[in-house]
Amino acid sequence: MPRCLNLPKSLFLVLLGLISAPLLAHSIPDIPLRAEFKTGGQMELSIEINPRNWEPSPAEAPSLELKTFMLQSQSQKDAQIARTKKFIADYLEFTLEPLGNIQPDFTWDFVAETGKPLLAMTDAVVARGKWKTTIPAGITGWKVRSKPGHKVSLVFLNSVDGKESERVAVLFPGEASFTFDLTGLSAAQPVASPTTRAESHGAWETFKDFLTHGYEHVLPVSAMRTDWTKIADGLDHILFVLGLFLLSRSWKPVVTQVTAFTLAHSITLGLAAAGLINVPSKVVEPIIALSIAAIAIENILRPRYTHWRLAVVFLFGAFHGLGFASGLVERPIPKDSFLLALTGFNLGVEGAQLSIICAAIALTFWIKDEQKYRRWIVIPASAAIALTGLVWAYQRLA
Repeated sequence: MPRCLNLPKSLFLVLLGLISAPLLAHSIPDIPLRAEFKTGGQMELSIEINPRNWEPSPAEAPSLELKTFMLQSQSQKDAQIARTKKFIADYLEFTLEPLGNIQPDFTWDFVAETGKPLLAMTDAVVARGKWKTTIPAGITGWKVRSKPGHKVSLVFLNSVDGKESERVAVLFPGEASFTFDLTGLSAAQPVASPTTRAESHGAWETFKDFLTHGYEHVLPVSAMRTDWTKIADGLDHILFVLGLFLLSRSWKPVVTQVTAFTLAHSITLGLAAAGLINVPSKVVEPIIALSIAAIAIENILRPRYTHWRLAVVFLFGAFHGLGFASGLVERPIPKDSFLLALTGFNLGVEGAQLSIICAAIALTFWIKDEQKYRRWIVIPASAAIALTGLVWAYQRLA
């Protein structure tokens, strides 16, 4: 028996093993760090950390809701604050230039996400730290570093005299932010107008940060460098794109399907990110799982490209766009930077999709015989993808 006949079995077992990773309706909870500066040297830092970050897989963990939080003892709440303080001490580095590293003395409380009061029983509870100080004379810049060794990205946000900076940084573990210009803001220094404050290449840097974030939302390559199983964080979208590819290797079916998918999810991603539509994740996530199964089953039962297939891809693409939106709308983005962030994030998603298709082509181009390709690759891979989608749908509906 030819050695290459072992490929379908191996591929099937690998994909089947991934079923055990339940992809739920959450993105990894970023840590927003807001710095508010005022002329004269006043500085206020605010940081929010979701308890989901302490779980082995933050993307899969449920939020701590107010109804559960209210049943916790004071010692349990104190333990959460202690763990949050330790995380900051171990993994975040704050710097005022040229002074050097500083250690903010945060005052802690519990709030809903984005700093809102806890009202509804289903509100997600996060720990919020605040620190007020006056920066000394001669301070010229402010930056933060996210040290390696943890799993969550840090969102670096700044404002001066109430005006939000257009430049936003999303820092993966091991990355440092740009230096935010504080020239003239510290105490006993001439005051510069915030409207003329220079932010060199701020728009371009914001675009690049969210381009990377969009790519990582589908292909989390940064996390995979230390833990390859983190590919599961974007696996539902990966399997859907592979399902599109497996129908046919001819350029027309591939291009038309990817174009329809891109158009559909770009529309719903933009509408959801702008707050114009809001479909609950408990509806979106099971449909995404079923879409994976439906596309894969069609690859087995109806192996020819039709216009019906294009319509189905467009419909399912719209729901995938709502799933992509979870990676964008949960991040605190200044209004002036929204279009740049949305464009960068969307292009990052497209780049990840193209990477998946290119990898699939590279791994299968050597099989020239289409009958063997269908028997060895299309049918076993589609069966594994369909089974995975059905299991995920069951998990998400349960």
